[in-house]
Amino acid sequence: MTEVLYIQSKDNPQLKKLRRLVQDTLAYRKEQQCWVEGEHLCRAALDRGWKPHWAVFSESFWQTRAQAWATCASKNLVAPDAVFKSFSALESLYSFGFVFDLPDSLAIDPNAATLLLDRVQDAGNVGSMLRSAAAFGFRQVLALKGTAGLWSSKVLRAGMGAHFGLQLFEGVSLQAVQGLQIPIITTSSHQGQPLHELPLPFPCVWVMGHEGQGVAPELAGLSNLQAQIAQPGGQESLNVAAAAAICLYASATSPEALAYVQSVSTV
Repeated sequence: MTEVLYIQSKDNPQLKKLRRLVQDTLAYRKEQQCWVEGEHLCRAALDRGWKPHWAVFSESFWQTRAQAWATCASKNLVAPDAVFKSFSALESLYSFGFVFDLPDSLAIDPNAATLLLDRVQDAGNVGSMLRSAAAFGFRQVLALKGTAGLWSSKVLRAGMGAHFGLQLFEGVSLQAVQGLQIPIITTSSHQGQPLHELPLPFPCVWVMGHEGQGVAPELAGLSNLQAQIAQPGGQESLNVAAAAAICLYASATSPEALAYVQSVSTV
């Protein structure tokens, strides 16, 4: 039976912990938990088989719409709207969220279609790229040191549920990248072959670099191919999240990718 606790004080220890998860972008690493807020993200997690550790509801939501969500976690906390607002990242108080334990670390798959993030610092960009990775079949994401926290609240919101279908690795070393056994493709705004002319291998690793500095030289040195996206409109460069979406889509729809998917499906 699900336990229900009614909380009045914003200084409640569990709510203080929750506030840290929301406000401190790297608190999830210490706590090994993340806060997922709102119906869309919570449903995305449940649909992927994630089980919430505990749930928090605003009083307004609990009284009117909580029935479908009240048995998802083993413990529910119900907070007055004003208290809920003190840690909520959403504008609406008519809401709720789940606290999930982060998954146990797995080994990096050296042969999996992979998105590699090299010091991408904007949370919105990182979340958007996770959405593209999930959409186009790149289930493994590696983030080098300096990349925005993958499980931070802002990245989770920008990811729109993509996190729950991906294998995510943070603080990945150059040595780990060297251990990958599939072609590595780097991107550049001013050199390399035009993307639409490249015979793209699959599976592969797409490397997306720092918003201002691009891909680090030592990482670029590991690449098998270097691609640039044609920009007939004359822009100097593309936003890194837009570039990732274009590159991942090109890979996912390439003849090599379609042949790979067919070969796997017939095994």
